[in-house]
Amino acid sequence: MSLMDPKEVTHLPIAVSAPSTHRVFIHDLLVTMLIGVYEHEKLAEQPVRLNIVLEVENHDGPINDDYRNVICYETIAKAVEKLVKEEHINLVETLAEKITDICFKNRRIVSVTVKVEKLQALQNAGSVGVEITRTRD
Repeated sequence: MSLMDPKEVTHLPIAVSAPSTHRVFIHDLLVTMLIGVYEHEKLAEQPVRLNIVLEVENHDGPINDDYRNVICYETIAKAVEKLVKEEHINLVETLAEKITDICFKNRRIVSVTVKVEKLQALQNAGSVGVEITRTRD
């Protein structure tokens, strides 16, 4: 058996530890809105189901049972509800990106997954849509 010369050993880089995180979610948020590229979709609101999952850096100190020390899902939900009432959006992809932008306004949010489902777009389908995941640079 031969022994390896210590000069030939390559040391691996030390891993940088990732921040400690937790998930905050909003499941099955139902909104009605103008969405779609067809003329009938520009004239009548339709139901859309939204699911949002946030990967959030943990608070530096104790939470102390204080909502100011956590990501407030109600604040995000209200901002999304305001967005869908403000304008017609053609694509579910555009809506998902706009929701991601709302979420990333909070610096503690590391990544966002948004699922947008149009519930009445196809007659023989329960829903159609898109799911995206974005990570902060």
